[in-house]
Amino acid sequence: MSDGKNGGSSEAAPDASIDLRGVKCPFNFVKTKLKLETMDSGQTLVVVLDPGEPIANVPRSVQEEGHALLKTTPRPDGLYEILVRKA
Repeated sequence: MSDGKNGGSSEAAPDASIDLRGVKCPFNFVKTKLKLETMDSGQTLVVVLDPGEPIANVPRSVQEEGHALLKTTPRPDGLYEILVRKA
């Protein structure tokens, strides 16, 4: 139950995470998809992505696969984190 605001202590920790910095398209989506396949429906995954093509393509692709994109967060180091809930 998120109201879209950051910093809420009611947010549960993600069930898994994967760091894909430096991984080129389309391999970053393939690795994300493979990770999601090992998870149960309703579990959440944090994916760390580079700017550019990865942050443009991976969120769209996971949504096209039917998963929910819960949040996209830019990081101070120039990378991005997306939070995905497995369908």
